[in-house]
Amino acid sequence: MSTSASPSAPQPEPRPKKARPGKPRARKPQPNRARPQTSAQAAAPAQAPAPAAAPAAPGPVPQPAVQPQPAPVAAAAAAPPPRAGRVLLAVAVATLLAGSGLALSACGGHAKPQAWQPMTAVAAQAGGPGIADLHNGFPLGAAAGLPGMPPLLSPTDVYAADRPNVLSPVVQKFPSRIYVPNTLSNTVTVIDPATYKVIDTIPVGHEPQHVVPSWDLKTLWVNNDLGNSLTPIDPATGAVGKAVDVHDPYNLYFTPDGKYAVVMASNDHALVFRDAHTMKLVKSVPSQCAGVNHADFSPDGRYFIVSCEFSGDLLKVDTAKMEVVAKQKIPIDGSMPQDVKISPDGKVWYIADMMADGVWELNGDTFAAPTLLKTGAGAHGLYVSRDSKSLYISNRGEGSVSVLDFATGKLVHKWWIPGGGSPDMGGVSADGKVLWLSGRYNAEVYAMSTTDGRLLARIPVGDGPHGLCVYPQPGRYSLGHTGVFR
Repeated sequence: MSTSASPSAPQPEPRPKKARPGKPRARKPQPNRARPQTSAQAAAPAQAPAPAAAPAAPGPVPQPAVQPQPAPVAAAAAAPPPRAGRVLLAVAVATLLAGSGLALSACGGHAKPQAWQPMTAVAAQAGGPGIADLHNGFPLGAAAGLPGMPPLLSPTDVYAADRPNVLSPVVQKFPSRIYVPNTLSNTVTVIDPATYKVIDTIPVGHEPQHVVPSWDLKTLWVNNDLGNSLTPIDPATGAVGKAVDVHDPYNLYFTPDGKYAVVMASNDHALVFRDAHTMKLVKSVPSQCAGVNHADFSPDGRYFIVSCEFSGDLLKVDTAKMEVVAKQKIPIDGSMPQDVKISPDGKVWYIADMMADGVWELNGDTFAAPTLLKTGAGAHGLYVSRDSKSLYISNRGEGSVSVLDFATGKLVHKWWIPGGGSPDMGGVSADGKVLWLSGRYNAEVYAMSTTDGRLLARIPVGDGPHGLCVYPQPGRYSLGHTGVFR
């Protein structure tokens, strides 16, 4: 990989300052990006919206040069069965997996890689789906909710596939790395988590915001927001492919059926659905708010909740229809909602708010007004522990991490970064033992023990580090952001 990074022109955002040792203090909240646009600007996106339609046959569209992409997963044609039927089928699938040796280690503590066996033969013997109905060894079908979406492994835990070191066959041979996009340096820093050393610096496009695993886990997409492109990285080799033109890719998500990428086009005030493999434009949906940035999907994949940083709105989006079906304003003035994450049982949505200094708790089904739980100044990133018991909340403004217990809904710990810092976005290691976070305003990355919050390492990187990606991680497929796996 190249190490001859050559940063582009100076960035508009003020240069971050280094942390000063001493008593931690709250930092005045800053937006994630430097230039929220006016509604008039947003009304003229660079790429004209196309009518909703199935992706066209492969043609002369930009292709990532890293590796060939498989064909999109075929959507199931049948309508979903009643809820009771779906629950029973999900339980049956979980039972079948347990019997076939695919049982996932429970509640953490298992650092040794788990055995992974193809499910095809087992399913066939049980009269289950044939090979054509399987993806990565798991059955597809309408029973999971959104047609074509792999069913959940557990009806009570959407993160049941994310247990420690249970890696998909797709990623098992990938080297473990931390990929850090430096928004002001126009580079991606690559860290070896075994040594905490920087091993590479990759030049990318203008203002990289997030590094996002593709739905099929085979590619890492660097979101070059102001560069209007996605840079592909092959996580098997570290090779960098040819950038793909995509306008305003502040953040990137994937629909649970693997068909579409959803570009959070913050400046364009739009949610842009693209083919998940070719990135060909499918439909641009006006967001009706300012600063679309983060999201998470319902357990059945039929809708997702989106936060709007600059207007303080929340959106509810119908996944199949690609339509905003509900919108509400967060009930405080000046709200700046950030990361979004659903509880393991699918009942509570958590939305970090760096102006409210806490997380909003929302019922996604009813979409009633949320309630606030204070965590710390500048609440920002949300990460679920590998045993699905805890939620880590980075408080960027005060240099701390709050820990929420899902079972009680209460905060049980607050971990401080010695000397202060600006913990932002990140992820949990494959074994669940380390929480990695970027230090947005300190040009550094933090590695913290998930056992006691102890700071394990503080690693200098480029300027403005933001949505770092820990890779690989457990899970069957990626829903996007810095790693939301099911």
